[in-house]
Amino acid sequence: MYTLLRVLPLRRVFGEQLPVLLTSWVIAELFYKFHSFSLECAAFLATWFALDAVVQGLRRLFGVPADSATTR
Repeated sequence: MYTLLRVLPLRRVFGEQLPVLLTSWVIAELFYKFHSFSLECAAFLATWFALDAVVQGLRRLFGVPADSATTR
């Protein structure tokens, strides 16, 4: 997490990662009821990873440059 915030520009974090993070959080809150913090946390992180991979794949597919979130 520290590296993510340190390496990526703040505008890119808010433009790309925050929406995916919040979507993952909502999915975890609504659907993950494992009665174990560790399992729910791992599922949340896996969801965040998967959604971010999908978003980055779609950006590549449609030719949107990775730094476009910083120019908006």
